[in-house]
Amino acid sequence: MEIGYFTMPLHPAGSNLTETLDADLEQLVFLDGLGFREAWIGEHFTAGWENIAAPDLLIAKAIPLTKNIILGTGVSCLPDHDPFVLAHRIAVLDHLAKGRFYWGVGAGSFIGDFEAFGIDAKSGEQRDLTNESLEFILNLWNDPRPGKYENRRWKFTVPAPQADVGLGVHTKPYQKPHPPIAVAGITAGSGTLRIAGANGWIPMSINFITRDVLRTHWASVEEGAASTGRRPDKSLWRVARDIYIAESTEEARKDVMEGTLARDFTEYFFKMVPKIRGNLDIFKTEKSMSDSEVTIEYMMDNLWIVGSPDDAVEKIRELYDHVGGFGVLLVMGHEWKPEDKWMRSMKLLAEDVMPRLRDLK
Repeated sequence: MEIGYFTMPLHPAGSNLTETLDADLEQLVFLDGLGFREAWIGEHFTAGWENIAAPDLLIAKAIPLTKNIILGTGVSCLPDHDPFVLAHRIAVLDHLAKGRFYWGVGAGSFIGDFEAFGIDAKSGEQRDLTNESLEFILNLWNDPRPGKYENRRWKFTVPAPQADVGLGVHTKPYQKPHPPIAVAGITAGSGTLRIAGANGWIPMSINFITRDVLRTHWASVEEGAASTGRRPDKSLWRVARDIYIAESTEEARKDVMEGTLARDFTEYFFKMVPKIRGNLDIFKTEKSMSDSEVTIEYMMDNLWIVGSPDDAVEKIRELYDHVGGFGVLLVMGHEWKPEDKWMRSMKLLAEDVMPRLRDLK
């Protein structure tokens, strides 16, 4: 099992964008130095707290600043992009990264973005648009046949090639036939992760969900793989968790209660999730719980990995055994304030905790 990073990112609404982009890049450089395998960067257009609207541009800048870490979009929200343009942007980014790139794709889930792009989320339109966009893009990369392509949202034309002057759709990704594709699952029995299994894509499980829902995610991947005669590979499965480690359990819990992890949930997620889902059920181990019982203490006890290195080893091993194994543990991104404590947390994870989990294959 390896470690990676997934950053929304998370900055209080109204933060200085120049400063937060610099801070996000500094995190990636530091994690690259610690040997983190990969880092995924989210995309949101109207979320003030999740303030990167162009993760591909951040990745392009991060490529020469880092050496080994694989960088990925987490995710490109396909309904929000013209597929002809996006196919070219992602292909160029793959060349800039020389293959050190994963392409996370999805429908998006942020209510403000749906409104901005005129998407009727209640009808499930975003899922249809995602599938249609991905089909357009893969066709452009693999077999860009001349002609008109259109659906109810997009229209473009692939011109007939003229070899003597180099006219035609010619931009293909660096990795063949395309960058590894990843999709994320949220709900129990995720249909998105069935699609991942059917296509051999990277399945990702978000940080909000309980361990029992996580178990259904791999079952979905297996179901999808069986439908196309594939053998599912658990090394592909990414499981995201909020993690904070200090020298002692008491110190770690105190730091979390007083720091940015608690802030981000109290001031943002606990307010935003009900706007999207109607309640906080996604966090609950028992659906009979009231929303008021979903507290920071509850999250530390049930969903997050918070404590000493010994605590972290025990909790990660328990999670791994409960779901039957996975390939990459994705640490969720938060502002590193105070920076020295967060950097110490990441260093303890990489240099103390993970070496003790090398037997987890």
